[in-house]
Amino acid sequence: MFITILKSLVRTGSIWIIDAGGRLHKLGDGSAPSATIRLASKATEYRLALNPALTVGEAYMNGALRIEEGTLYDFAAVIGRNADNARSVPWLALLERAGRHVRQSNPMSRARRNVAHHYDLSNEFYAMFLDRDMQYSCAYFRSPDDDLESAQANKKRHVLAKLLLDRPGLRVLDIGSGWGGMCLDIAARCDAEVTGVTLSTEQHRLSVARAAAARVADRVRFHLKDYRDEAGPYDRIVSVGMFEHVGKRNYAEFFAKLRGLLADDGVALIHTIGYSDQPGPINPFMRKYIFPGADLPSLSEIAAEVERSGLIMTDLEVLRLHYAETLRHWRERFVARRADVVRLYDERFYRMWEFYLVLCEIGFRMRTNVVFQIQLAKRMDAVPIRRDYMAD
Repeated sequence: MFITILKSLVRTGSIWIIDAGGRLHKLGDGSAPSATIRLASKATEYRLALNPALTVGEAYMNGALRIEEGTLYDFAAVIGRNADNARSVPWLALLERAGRHVRQSNPMSRARRNVAHHYDLSNEFYAMFLDRDMQYSCAYFRSPDDDLESAQANKKRHVLAKLLLDRPGLRVLDIGSGWGGMCLDIAARCDAEVTGVTLSTEQHRLSVARAAAARVADRVRFHLKDYRDEAGPYDRIVSVGMFEHVGKRNYAEFFAKLRGLLADDGVALIHTIGYSDQPGPINPFMRKYIFPGADLPSLSEIAAEVERSGLIMTDLEVLRLHYAETLRHWRERFVARRADVVRLYDERFYRMWEFYLVLCEIGFRMRTNVVFQIQLAKRMDAVPIRRDYMAD
């Protein structure tokens, strides 16, 4: 049944499947990219047919689906290239329609547990594939020749330019401050009081140590707390890669809180992954194994809640292939450190994360994943009427 589904799906590119009985099945038109996979058992074939969006990743992670020739990326690229054909495969179309009703929530009682699942992996692990500043979000490639370090530095400058940090004494809040790099960059460039909030104990510990080492702990403070417990007002608010964890059911709460935290003449910048097409749920493998409680918005969902909150969307930029390139760098670094990842965790964990990184890269390179950078204010005159100031 799984092979029948794939035969209906795959029309360009090539997949060879060795089934549980050792028989070879050829799918696609023989063109590149191509990959050969082996299925371990009839039970594996059955599970793969039930819900491929979840079970393909599970089977790879557990060793029940193995790559015999080519790479995992090659296999995923064929699927990504043909994904639009799923609408003409009745079972896949039914699963897709059913999934659209999934709406994640992330109440405070569960938020810290969800964050810990992903972000409280060891800092040693993240240092294996992130840049030196530990930026775990979309970089900004001003040139195809930019390395990861340069592209992440570009991203921070790009974000800070939109925050208008042009006067002394600003109070700045970073919601979901990660390992502290954005806060420390703001402090290095501007005369500002900076507060970062995170729910990750590992990120908080390293952030505090970094502020102390940089001798800026008197004006850069990190708190282990939920943004919903923070009190304002703040002149500037930045949030990079956190909105994905809010959950669709909490969007109204998020923007209402953001408005309450923002000074009357304040400016906020939200940087989030989203969909360029209609609203939908996060991939079930990602939801179950990588980011519990997470969800991705379409622009229509964000805009509706911003309008209801009373905030004004003063600028919008859509970053498209920047995250695909970021993920390519992470994936290549991660694969190169396979032995170290396995030593730190195990082979199953390595395959789970390899699948996650490949899935995300394909999503940005071939599917509908993008990054939105949304500037918000409470007053129409809070930012200049021309965008030139960002480039300047």
